[in-house]
Amino acid sequence: MSATLDHTMLRVEDLEASLEWYQTHLDYEEKGRWEADTFTNVYLGPEDMHDAGAMLELTYNHDDRSYEMGDAWGHIAVRVEDVYDAYDELLAQGVEDYRDPDSCGGSYAFVRDPDGHEVEIVERDHGAKWSLDHTMIRVEDADAAIGWWARKLEYDLVRRAEMDSFALYFMKPEDAPEEAMSMELTYNYDGRSYNLGDSWGHVAVRVDDLDDTWADLLTRDAEDYRDPESCDNMYAFTKTNDGHEVELLERDD
Repeated sequence: MSATLDHTMLRVEDLEASLEWYQTHLDYEEKGRWEADTFTNVYLGPEDMHDAGAMLELTYNHDDRSYEMGDAWGHIAVRVEDVYDAYDELLAQGVEDYRDPDSCGGSYAFVRDPDGHEVEIVERDHGAKWSLDHTMIRVEDADAAIGWWARKLEYDLVRRAEMDSFALYFMKPEDAPEEAMSMELTYNYDGRSYNLGDSWGHVAVRVDDLDDTWADLLTRDAEDYRDPESCDNMYAFTKTNDGHEVELLERDD
């Protein structure tokens, strides 16, 4: 099964403000747009993003609703060569000082976009500057979550970190290039539960054949949430064992 991560979707309350933030501070360009009667989707990414790289999808609903952040979704992470230089660059542009590199042990940092979504800055020696490195979600059962991504989508556990109070597990398709985005599964040892909220939407994976992949997922006991027919045979949705939505869609070259 080919299931490279295609994008992460966030809901925003002011589309123009969000576009300005990502285009100004992360040098993102518009890769595509879908205008519907009740909502607008805009796809963003660096100009020189890798073919296997993931985009950011901003969804704006036209009814002026507001959103609850929840805590089941954590952050997106973007790549830079030097976290200190990148953080100073963002502060010089007027981005709010949130979690500087020193407060994070010198290896990463965090800022927030206009809607409060957390954006981690991580040092990497591959990928375009500001390209998406991973999306972090919190899980209540690490073994079950790793098993879901491994069995349903054939992802490999490519990196792990066991800390005193939590663990991080990074999942990615076996044949995905290093520039592809990974999923970071965060497991806290204290047995807490999480609220999904509605400010985060979903992650999407690229598949070769939507119907065949959907059939495989149902065979592997994935949740039958929104099948291809209910989505005009353009895409489909399932859910992880923790309720995070995962979109499936075909992409041409």
